[in-house]
Amino acid sequence: MSQAPGVQPNQQSSVYHERQRLELCAVHALNNVLQQQLFNQEAADEICKRAPDGDRGTVALRKQGPERLAPDSRLNPHRSLLGTGNYDVNVIMAALQGLGLAAVWWDRRRPLSQLALPQVLGLILNLPSPVSLGLLSLPLRRRHWVALRQVNGVYYNLDSKLRVPETLGDEDGVRAFLEAALAQGLCEVLLVVTKEVEEKGCWLQAG
Repeated sequence: MSQAPGVQPNQQSSVYHERQRLELCAVHALNNVLQQQLFNQEAADEICKRAPDGDRGTVALRKQGPERLAPDSRLNPHRSLLGTGNYDVNVIMAALQGLGLAAVWWDRRRPLSQLALPQVLGLILNLPSPVSLGLLSLPLRRRHWVALRQVNGVYYNLDSKLRVPETLGDEDGVRAFLEAALAQGLCEVLLVVTKEVEEKGCWLQAG
């Protein structure tokens, strides 16, 4: 697949990192956490139209599939009215399910010592982000999707608003980053795991 605008593979560290374009942070977060371009705006828009399955409220992504999240809705609740992105969590969960993966909500009441990071493929955070107009920073905040992922033994913050990935280091570095993000009170954390890990619950450890 040819690279979309905004794709910036980091050559120095071999870390795949897409830069922000329009309101496509959910698409960038998916690709960054998966470390390859598997989704684009068209694929995300298609997911928005897919109907929920019976038990989760989301469905697997299959571009040719008949099911849609909001089949006949002109004002689709899962994306921006302007058609520039701003996809919600249902789109992210459906996209991951289509790849045989799962998204598990992290309960902020649990101590982060219970998070079994070796069992987790990556993390996707939803947090408030300042709004800017050119060089002007506005007194507004919008929700923003951010990916964290380990590559070659090192964890990175792959926020699409960063020019290059931010090195977080080892597991302690990730936990410190998560602790700071969760302390803001408006941060939600999704664990990206395999179906087997989800079913066994081994993303959780005694801590």
